[in-house]
Amino acid sequence: MRKEGGGLIFLMISYDIAKKFSLPYLTDLYSKIQDKYPIFKSLIANDIPYDNKSSFSLYINHRDTFTGITDIDRSLTIKEFARIAQKVSNLDEKKAGEILGQKFRSPGHVPICISSKKLLSERFGHTELGVSLLKMAELYPVGCGCEIMGDNGKALSKEKAINYANKNNLVFLEGNEIIKVWKKWLK
Repeated sequence: MRKEGGGLIFLMISYDIAKKFSLPYLTDLYSKIQDKYPIFKSLIANDIPYDNKSSFSLYINHRDTFTGITDIDRSLTIKEFARIAQKVSNLDEKKAGEILGQKFRSPGHVPICISSKKLLSERFGHTELGVSLLKMAELYPVGCGCEIMGDNGKALSKEKAINYANKNNLVFLEGNEIIKVWKKWLK
């Protein structure tokens, strides 16, 4: 992902998992502390051109990492978060949060993005698309994503992304295709 994607490598998790760990959206944190730290009032992401709220939550590192930024460290953080999220699924929020705190620290180098509660009925970002695919595949809704960047510094064009998928024997899906299948899957 780092070498061929180039974009931010992030965890995407379902709203229910975030709730289990009592993970907040960063925008909610900023709103709650803006009286003490006024800079956060001006930094709130309320002008995103494609959405009305950022899905970003905390940034974490597994406690067994060194700097947290190496491929090995980020891989450990991502794999262990997924493992622990599944492991605590039957625990209450307090106990789940304690386990999260025992295994991870924040700030870190792996951002967590929380899907909207109603997934593709409320928001159509990478996080919701990824979590929806995981749910439809009957997999645990923790995934990892990264936008593929082009040499021009922008996101890879659709045509180049299709070529990349074909060259690497990958499936290319468009968001509207996932949304269409999701609506049928919900029925």
